Amino acid sequence: MANRDYVKRGRGNGGKKTTSKKSPSRKPWRSGLLAVLLVGIFGYGLYTLSNDPEPPQPVVKQTKPKPKPKKILPAPPEEKWDYVESLPNREIEVTAKEQVVSEIPYIMQCGAYTNAAQAEARKLDIAFQGLNSKIRKKEGSKWYRVVLGPYKLKRDAERDKHKLQRAKIEPCAIWKDSQ
Repeated sequence: MANRDYVKRGRGNGGKKTTSKKSPSRKPWRSGLLAVLLVGIFGYGLYTLSNDPEPPQPVVKQTKPKPKPKKILPAPPEEKWDYVESLPNREIEVTAKEQVVSEIPYIMQCGAYTNAAQAEARKLDIAFQGLNSKIRKKEGSKWYRVVLGPYKLKRDAERDKHKLQRAKIEPCAIWKDSQ
């Protein structure tokens, strides 16, 4: 097997030494001549642009604008509003829904926590909104529920729920008290 030492062999010549000859296709003077020629053409172009006479200024004829005939607007029409006379004579009837008072009161729960400290913190947040809440813990359960109420009308519970929502205290759920 032949010894294949690629480091000693050199690059792509198969280990043969080559003498340094310039290839006939490379002529550095061509690129230099081309560069000088392009710079010369560019300079000549700048020279001709700088020596061009300025174009003559266009003559502007000063003409007076014709006065527009003034249009006379007609008088605005007289508007007759009939509601001015008919409104005081009109009678409006409003029928309000009868509020249903439930036998079982409503409560609103605003949290259920396994930790009493968390329930106290929620109760404090609700107290800052001017509402009274209680913490309930059922026997045999580990949950502390923060509740508001009892409310006779669901509308009252909804009003307090919206007040707490505006203060970013949510979620609160309203249901009938089963206790």
